[in-house]
Formats: sequence, C-alpha cells, structure tokens
Amino acid sequence: MTPASSPTSRLSINQWSMRSTPCEQFITAVADAGIGSVGLWRQNVAEIGLAKAAALVRDTGLRVSSLCRGGFLTATTPGDRQAALDDNRRAIDEAHELGTGVLVMVVGGLDRGQSITRVRAAIPATIAELAPYAEQAGVRLGLEPMHPMFAADRAVLSTLADALQMAAASGHQSVGVVVDTYHIWWDPQVLESIEAIGRAGRLLSYQVSDWDLPLAADPLLSRGVMGDGYIDFAELTRAVAATGYADDVETEIFNAELWAMPVAEALALVRQRFHALVAAHL
Repeated sequence: MTPASSPTSRLSINQWSMRSTPCEQFITAVADAGIGSVGLWRQNVAEIGLAKAAALVRDTGLRVSSLCRGGFLTATTPGDRQAALDDNRRAIDEAHELGTGVLVMVVGGLDRGQSITRVRAAIPATIAELAPYAEQAGVRLGLEPMHPMFAADRAVLSTLADALQMAAASGHQSVGVVVDTYHIWWDPQVLESIEAIGRAGRLLSYQVSDWDLPLAADPLLSRGVMGDGYIDFAELTRAVAATGYADDVETEIFNAELWAMPVAEALALVRQRFHALVAAHL
C-alpha cells in the first residue's frame, strides 16, 4: 500500500515503541488512533501467528513499513552460516506475507579474537546469496548501521557510508540502507552519506528516536522520544527529504518509561512529537 502524501500521515509506529503491548492489541490500538502504519517484529508476529497478523493488518487498513529483523550473518561455521541463511529466507517470506517491502537487516557481531575487518568484508557475499530470493518476493534488504557501542555483539556495520558500500558490493539493487537517527546522528559525515544513499536509490527506511542521557543499564533501551535528547531532527529529516524519500517514517523508541504508559497515551505522545519535530521537515 502506498503511503498517503501528507507528511503527518507518514507516521509509522514500531512495535517495540510499545513493546509491553501484545501484538494484536498493538495493531488494533494504532489503527484506532488513526495512525496509518506499523513496523513489526518477527517474534511479536509469531505470538499470534503470521496468517492472523497479516489478516489483521489488512482488515485494519494499515501499512507495514518494515519487518524487523533479518541478518546476523557473521556465523563462523558452515552449519551456523547455513542456518542463518535459512532463517533469513523465512524472514523474507514473512515480510512478503505481511505486505512490506523492507526487511531490516542487523548484520551481526563477532566472536572474541576475530578481525572485524575480515568479518565486515565477508558480509556482502552472504547478502548476495539472499538478494535474488528477496527480489522474487518483492522485498528489499535494508542494512542498518548501528552505533559503534553495538559493534561487538550486534552489528559490525557502524556508519551509513559503510552500509552504502556494503549494499553496493552485494551487486544487487534490492539491497539498501536503513537510516536510524539513534545510531547515526553522531557521524560527522552523516549528511553527505544520506545524500549519497539517496543518489544511489538505496534509502529504504527512515527511523527516528532520540539520544537521551544518562544511558540505561542496557544501552539498547536508552532511546528517547523525539525532543527528549540531543538529536537535531530538523537537519536529519531535511537531508532525508532532499533525497526524494516519500515512504513512511518509523518511530522506533526502546524506552521503559514509554512502555509503562497506557498504549493510547503513549501513541498520543509519540504522534505529537513526530508532528512537531519530524513531519514539519518532510
């Protein structure tokens, strides 16, 4: 489904912005709030079953901006590598069934003693094995660079420039890049990189949340609602808009305080901040 044209109608709520809300209730609450799109996670979809989730999305008239996640492609044994490829093909099938064209790829970390350079260098060939299958399903693979503090355990891919290079090295136009403000706001080359990704036709998703301090005990849960932290959403959003990106903008906010709110209240807060700080610059 094509997103509506007005900036405010392009808001998508990622499931993990409302992580404590069960999947079926989450989808229904987003639709009831008049928001047009959701970003879903595989494990949450599995709670109610793929067929039921896909039917619920269709029945409520929602778009699915992305499915999270595929990836974790840095296995060191042939058996583990094959298992990862098989799981990613299942993820592609799930994305297709849910009606989204973007599967978010968190590429994976590394074992102690490994060369991060060698691990990074091997990823494009693995992505290239998946890309034809994704193309047949009408799904694009969105490589998501993550903040360097996650390089060891989650993603050896840390910058947008490296993500673009890796996508191009796969040899497939169906491989692109996810721009997530939480992970890339610090990068001195971020604006130039967004422009280059857009010029290459590889900007697949724009996700927003803020960088808040102090960091939580689990840094993964330190994302703030837009306006609570340090990110200049005007600058980043204008850069994304200048590429011609016209799809949904996903609010992906891992934050325990947000999760503790009643879901209707949390949705209202996120929508208000999105309209004020992001949509104004699309």
